[in-house]
Amino acid sequence: MYKKISMIILNSIFVLVLIYLVVVLVIFFSQRKLMYHPYENNYLQENQLNHNIEKVYINSDFKILGWHHFKNKKFKTLLFFHGNAGNLQNRIYKLNDISKLDINYLIIAYRGFSGNKGKPNETGLYKDSESAKKWLNDYGVSDKDIILYGESLGTAIAIDLASKHKFAGIILESPFTSMVKLSKIYYPYLPVKILLKDRYDSINKINNIDFPKMVMHGDKDKIVPFSMGKEIFENFSEPKLSYFKEGDDHMMDFDAELLENIQNFFKIIK
Repeated sequence: MYKKISMIILNSIFVLVLIYLVVVLVIFFSQRKLMYHPYENNYLQENQLNHNIEKVYINSDFKILGWHHFKNKKFKTLLFFHGNAGNLQNRIYKLNDISKLDINYLIIAYRGFSGNKGKPNETGLYKDSESAKKWLNDYGVSDKDIILYGESLGTAIAIDLASKHKFAGIILESPFTSMVKLSKIYYPYLPVKILLKDRYDSINKINNIDFPKMVMHGDKDKIVPFSMGKEIFENFSEPKLSYFKEGDDHMMDFDAELLENIQNFFKIIK
């Protein structure tokens, strides 16, 4: 009887371990589909651009789509890196407000997004960001006249680029410290430190950024913990500004208060 019970327990443990290993393998091989959602449509797409843009195609490993809004050569240029979901149209509501400021902008769609060829991955997205910077340089915009803007996943892209070049400034909306730490929150039962391919280790790159920074985060963010935005801000050196908004979720409200804070940030940029 004892042997029979022991065999049942051992068989049960074996089955549970096997199921766990299958789950680990499935997640390992599908992790980029879980991380990147180029076809998701959960933002305000019904909005229309209320200003002129030029569609441009930037040479990376593939041609990637960008929208360029040029106002005045005396203005700085905002280089915008979007999050892990959706297309350029999903950012129209933000771009309409950004266009009200004394700024030019270039927003790019990463490989695999907005009809671009290729598949998104960390190394590839970093290449796309470098290509966007080079496009602006070739257009006549020097690094000292570029302000980086990162949204969610785009904060990691902006931080990586900022750690390698000296720009006028950087704005981060809902940043995370690292994808490893963020993934541990969503998958506490997995050895994410071993499994994760795209790590986006932002917190260990920020010491290389010595120009003005701004961190924006809502305290009701249900995707990236508000504490991560605070940690990024606290570890940044001066000069820096924060806009921590009570009640805002992951995609912050682009209202008059937020725009005023961005405008105040522009004032500390030389």
